[in-house]
Amino acid sequence: MSDTTFDYIIIGAGTAGSLIANRLSADKTKRVLLIEAGRKDDYHWIHIPVGYLYCIGNPRTDWLYNTEPDAGLNGRTLRYPRGKTLGGCSSINGMIYMRGQSRDYEHWAELTGDEGWRWENVLPAFRKHEDFYLGADEMHGAGGEWRVEKQRLRWDILDAFADAAVQAGVPHTADFNRGSNEGVGYFQVNQKNGWRWNTAKAFLRPTCYGRPNFELWTGAQVSRLLFETLPDGTKRCTGAQVWDGSEMTTAHAECEVILSAGAIGSPQILQLSGVGPAELLRQHGIDVALDAPGVGANLQDHLQIRAVYKIEGAPTLNVLASSLVGKAKIGLEYLLKRSGPMSMAPSQLGAFTRSSPDRAWPNIQYHVQPLSLDAFGEPLHSFPAFTASVCNLNPTSRGSVRIKSARFEDAPAIAPNYLSTEEDRKVAADSLRVTRRIAQQPALAKYKPQEWKPGVQYQTDEDLARLAGDIATTIFHPVGTTKMGADGDPMAVLDARLRVRGVHGLRVVDAGAMPTITSGNTNSPTLMMAEKAAGWILEDNRNR
Repeated sequence: MSDTTFDYIIIGAGTAGSLIANRLSADKTKRVLLIEAGRKDDYHWIHIPVGYLYCIGNPRTDWLYNTEPDAGLNGRTLRYPRGKTLGGCSSINGMIYMRGQSRDYEHWAELTGDEGWRWENVLPAFRKHEDFYLGADEMHGAGGEWRVEKQRLRWDILDAFADAAVQAGVPHTADFNRGSNEGVGYFQVNQKNGWRWNTAKAFLRPTCYGRPNFELWTGAQVSRLLFETLPDGTKRCTGAQVWDGSEMTTAHAECEVILSAGAIGSPQILQLSGVGPAELLRQHGIDVALDAPGVGANLQDHLQIRAVYKIEGAPTLNVLASSLVGKAKIGLEYLLKRSGPMSMAPSQLGAFTRSSPDRAWPNIQYHVQPLSLDAFGEPLHSFPAFTASVCNLNPTSRGSVRIKSARFEDAPAIAPNYLSTEEDRKVAADSLRVTRRIAQQPALAKYKPQEWKPGVQYQTDEDLARLAGDIATTIFHPVGTTKMGADGDPMAVLDARLRVRGVHGLRVVDAGAMPTITSGNTNSPTLMMAEKAAGWILEDNRNR
């Protein structure tokens, strides 16, 4: 940690922070500091696609959060992975490239009162950094930093599930990212030649590392933000206090501080700094800089219900990885071809459909896998099986992130409040029935699928909703905890340009800024938001 005065300070070198650092440091007249609490992404399992199995739950790469006991999950707690390394969650996630549905962004425009969030206006930001394997067209970009490829494997059982979904009324699709993701097909992934492509590779190296106006601090955790009171009585963010494991350093920002610590980390830092619900802050002896009740509220997440089917007559990873010979074949294929199971995203086949015919749009998503286990990190089952995980894309349940103490070292209380509304419980029950309908189609009949979990004895709405509470788990998509919104919304932490309301010189740019969760995996929408925010930051500070 050398010079401590910069034009821009970016907190969090994850999905959003890496892109923003790239865009801001391109201006050679501005000094940019990027702060990351984790270490560099030089751990080999980050880069091998199947390595997420060794990164989640590993203190080298994961914050190791857990949720509070959740009534909707019948009192269970969940492991809540968040990336703690360069690239953030893009270094440990499922690598699925998914934008969501066009209606998601139309809704954002209505909630914020800003036309810039409409689908037609966010599409250029998606395309700007994209490098789509089929080249550019009206929906995709080519030549950008963010590589999007098709997967380098297929499985007979997944092909059969896709055919069964079509027989059940779900159309086939070759591309989920054209505004309506309804259909079934293999996911596109953020990989390059069989390796994970994280945002550190895409946006930080070699570009930023070669810029003399760019500085990176790793192993550096922000303890709090710093503010000054302006003559008119308003606040301005002037920098941050940073702990490197041995001493505290103060970093100063001349233009802006950009908080990109994620939907868990950003509200925690704000609350520790005195920006949050006043009652909570006073409870922990923190001086209130700004009473902002929305900080840490509005937590939304996708809850997946994992249905497991035993099968016969088709290879699955359960069997393939059960012997030394099988493991050797897997390793050899990856070594020679960069394909096969070691190149697998956690989920390979996807489907978007309706939980019931009266739904106006696809409201559930499937992640289908040629394997089964009790939970990620647990051993594979000993029998051949596939898993069809289904999640409610647009949950109405809302949770919270709240500090437990004034110590920055202490993890916050994460309370997703899953299945807390009648609508969410109904969608959970209906979605399990959709899974059963697909499994009963002729395309799967030759594999004799048997429902092993949850079990055919569960039939009523009440049974299935209670069962969802017993077996469902997060799909790792927390958003909304520092939401943007229109003037007059007392819970909107940010304005439509992601500036913190009531504080000058401070933005939050990460998934926490989403007012409502997107209809699919959330990594790529976060990158789009960062692209738009970078443009606004440069525009607002051009003459400073």
